[in-house]
Amino acid sequence: MTTLTPADAAEAAEAVAQAAADRASLSIVGLGSKAALGRPWNAERRLDLSRLSGVTTYEPAELVLCARAATPLAEIEALLAANEQELAFEPMSFDALYGAGRGSIGGALMANLSGPRRVKAGAARDHILGLKAIDGRGAAYKAGGTVVKNVTGYDLARGLAGSYGALAVVTEVNFKVLPRAQTATTLMLPGLAPKAAVAALCAAMGAPVDVSGAAHLPAYAAKALGFPAPATLLRLEGFSPSVDERFDRLRAQLADFAAGERLDAQETERVWRAVRDVVPLAQAREKIIWRVSVAPTSGPAVAAAVQRTLGGEAMFDWSGGLVWLALDPDAAPDGGAELVRGAVAVQEGGHATLIRASDELRARAPVFQPPPPALEALSRRLKAQFDPWSILERGRLRAAS
Repeated sequence: MTTLTPADAAEAAEAVAQAAADRASLSIVGLGSKAALGRPWNAERRLDLSRLSGVTTYEPAELVLCARAATPLAEIEALLAANEQELAFEPMSFDALYGAGRGSIGGALMANLSGPRRVKAGAARDHILGLKAIDGRGAAYKAGGTVVKNVTGYDLARGLAGSYGALAVVTEVNFKVLPRAQTATTLMLPGLAPKAAVAALCAAMGAPVDVSGAAHLPAYAAKALGFPAPATLLRLEGFSPSVDERFDRLRAQLADFAAGERLDAQETERVWRAVRDVVPLAQAREKIIWRVSVAPTSGPAVAAAVQRTLGGEAMFDWSGGLVWLALDPDAAPDGGAELVRGAVAVQEGGHATLIRASDELRARAPVFQPPPPALEALSRRLKAQFDPWSILERGRLRAAS
């Protein structure tokens, strides 16, 4: 595979235009943290954007940050923290899962990343203001800008979120940033089974206490973080007096589920970073990892259906709507794909993604949820408009046709 390392957006556009002229397939990489996500690469050329790095504009008073696509998330988060601000969508890191380091800001958008705060703040697509990109013909364009109300017609910047580079090569992004909370605390309910835990999480999400994280760690995951029993976690953030008052109200409201315990700000940061990055399930490197998104009340049923047949471990985020499953590689020839997706289908809505598995398994089992026919037809039309010769990330999302 030939690797191309453009020094700027203009050189990147030239590389894409040449690949289009040659009808050569092109894989796109920023810092390589998610190289193992999706089907194995089989492209003829690799477009390495690592030199497209650096913050181009940061206006703290305007809550706007613009950066080149391969700017490390760690660099951006450090800059924002120095100004008591943050990326509110709390992008997860795949380092625990893949051991490939922290990712880039462009990769966060292309994978539409979010962490536990998604229940309150949304995902990357909800915070993107604008971007610069290159289509599959090699034509450079920009979409959006640096203010919130700047969109007429199709919101292209948000539309590219979660496309994994299959529609365009993004070279620069503009994100909305928000003030960082003064403090944070966590209400921990010990000993609950998944169904009761999710009932508690949903009750908390419906209460007027502004929960910013709602997760449940069954026994295995809880033990990995030092808890002696299953732990149901609810995070509150803000100014100290407000956090204290909301904590007391929430603990009283959930007293019938379990006697709540309080985690201080330092422990809260440690625990939620681990939940964000799936640390409790990631350390056994041989385990297959599935990410399942369903309605919150369906999460325990999906996990139970899979575990009855295949065993494995689970943890729940987003009030039960995000289920992480860790399965033994020998549990099923297809890595559990048929059973996992069957369990999701029974719940009438949702999707499952094979996050970690061997190259051989990812080459033959569908990594991403097969879309329904109408959505598949729409996806193909979009692909034809953005990338008419299908050179960008050919075969990464699904087997090339």
